[in-house]
Amino acid sequence: MLYDLKCYLPTTRKELQLRGWDEVDVILFSGDAYVDHPAFGAAVIGRVLEHNGFRVALVPQPDWRGDHRDFLKLGRPRLFFAITAGAMDSMVNHYTAARRLRSNDAYTPDGKAGARPDRCTTVYTHILKQHFPDVPVVIGGIEASMRRLTHYDYWSDSLHPSILAESGADMLIYGMGEKAIVEIAQRGIQHDIPQTAYIANRKDLQTDNDTILLHSNNAVSKDKKKYAENFRAIETESNKIKAHRLVQPLSDAANSDCIVVNAPYPTMTTEELDAIYDLPFQYLPHPKYKGKQIPAYEMIRFSVCMHRGCFGGCSFCTISAHQGKQITSRSEQSILKQIDRLKDLPEWKGYLSDIGGPSANMYGMHGKDMSLCERCARPSCLQPNICKNLNQDFAPLLHIYRKVRQLPYIKKAFVGSGIRYDLMQEEYGKELIEHHVSGRLKVAPEHTSDTVLQLMRKPSWQHYMHFRNFFLRVNEECHLRQQLIPYFISSHPGCTDKDMRMLAQETQRMHYKPEQVQDFTPTPMTLSTCMFYTGLNPYTMQPVYVARTDKEKKRQNQFFFWWKK
Repeated sequence: MLYDLKCYLPTTRKELQLRGWDEVDVILFSGDAYVDHPAFGAAVIGRVLEHNGFRVALVPQPDWRGDHRDFLKLGRPRLFFAITAGAMDSMVNHYTAARRLRSNDAYTPDGKAGARPDRCTTVYTHILKQHFPDVPVVIGGIEASMRRLTHYDYWSDSLHPSILAESGADMLIYGMGEKAIVEIAQRGIQHDIPQTAYIANRKDLQTDNDTILLHSNNAVSKDKKKYAENFRAIETESNKIKAHRLVQPLSDAANSDCIVVNAPYPTMTTEELDAIYDLPFQYLPHPKYKGKQIPAYEMIRFSVCMHRGCFGGCSFCTISAHQGKQITSRSEQSILKQIDRLKDLPEWKGYLSDIGGPSANMYGMHGKDMSLCERCARPSCLQPNICKNLNQDFAPLLHIYRKVRQLPYIKKAFVGSGIRYDLMQEEYGKELIEHHVSGRLKVAPEHTSDTVLQLMRKPSWQHYMHFRNFFLRVNEECHLRQQLIPYFISSHPGCTDKDMRMLAQETQRMHYKPEQVQDFTPTPMTLSTCMFYTGLNPYTMQPVYVARTDKEKKRQNQFFFWWKK
């Protein structure tokens, strides 16, 4: 059954015929290859719609050049087209921090580059609107989500208006879109659907106490301070349980079109998240890719995601803005059911590559008093200090780790996701280091300068040193020879050559030759990107030094390699 085409979402006319369909309700277009696995957004959206009684087809990586036959081959859907650029923003997928074209694409068969266009969501929408002008187009995924309002685009070094305005789509879903896509399919394009954005004329909008009016696209294009003020409002609302509706006019005219961003749905419950993972995923790429490897799938094929959301609030990270700050955890039963399913897949050898999440050690955590969380607007529950209302109970996570270790078909279950070492407890740390490290534990201190780390919303270097000493002690006690591999970033806003020189001296003193390093890449809708573009900290409006030119960025990056002549 694993390779039965009727077990996958149909991708061609022939596959529609196998199901006896002459029409579909929704046609999904994705910039990624089709992998029927809950780690791939297009598969999740397709399966959720299917579960709710809709006929869904998926066109992965359509050829946008030439005669557009891939956009035409399934005809006109009964309800709407849905578009995602894939698991990554297409510009991040295509270009390095130095704006050089990448030579590979992990979400494409055999890792080949060039299977999707730059600004994928916009290109796909333009093509569909050209051929089917009367059919609604709904856009979503990380690219649309993080570009829902005016944003800085690093690759053009300019501000762009909302992707809704640039693409001409009818509606945008931000964040994890399962609830919104089903409601749109059931009710049509309605402007009261939560977690969606749309364009409306200013004179037709009613504003009230539940609406925040942002500076217009025109205004922020002329004034970086206003852009910073907008960002602060947007991030504050994105971290609230009960958020306001946001309205941003495209111009300052009285009859200007506006981008309207509705407040999100309530955080998913465990039961709702379990229901998604219970859908009939095949946990394999579509049979059309037989004989080819999809690198992103190979990385996660034997991994399990235990929860959604992250309350770390790192300045350069998009997780909380996309998935939300609140944690939704799967039940133990759901997790074990997925692991039992994985053991039946081809090439299973008894090893789980990851049992984790956005931050692996946040499973099951939430506020002790959720009424306090409902009034909270902090972007991070960990910085500048750990919130006293945070329930830091590791018992549920430890129970699952130990239960998984006892399964007869599990040889080893690794934690490959990132962990927050400032959110650590000794019993959990010992369990992790003794039983769940594959030989190298990767962590992300990001820098050694506390000044830079504060701007990153990361714990101080002393937190890392404390964890490192703990890691070495547990290794010695357990007679292990495991390595701790730190990640570092250069050229983050606030980071000077002096800070990088100190990093080089510190890593040299510790005999580290950093191998997991990167140059900061500004991505839409993060605090770090706002500081990069404006040169201001939007929360204090104080100036922040920015290594902006390629020469400055390259010079900072070279400090990582102090041992080279």
